[in-house]
Amino acid sequence: MIFQQTWLPFLYLYGVGGIAFFLGLGLIIRTKALRRSFYQHKIWIGILLYGFFFYMSIHAVFIYLAMAS
Repeated sequence: MIFQQTWLPFLYLYGVGGIAFFLGLGLIIRTKALRRSFYQHKIWIGILLYGFFFYMSIHAVFIYLAMAS
C-alpha cells in the first residue's frame, strides 16, 4: 500500500472534515447555542471534541496496523 491509498484519504477525511467540524463548533459557540459558562454545555463541547479525536486516532491505528501486516 502506498501513501496515496492509505494516508492521503485519512488526511483528507479528517482535514476537510475537521475544518467543517470546527467551523460548525465555532458557529455553535458564537451564536450561544452552547455556552461555555454552563457546566452541562462544557461537558457537551468536551464530548464532541473527544469524539472527533477518538475516532481519528482509532482510524489511524487501524490504518497503521493494516499497513504493518
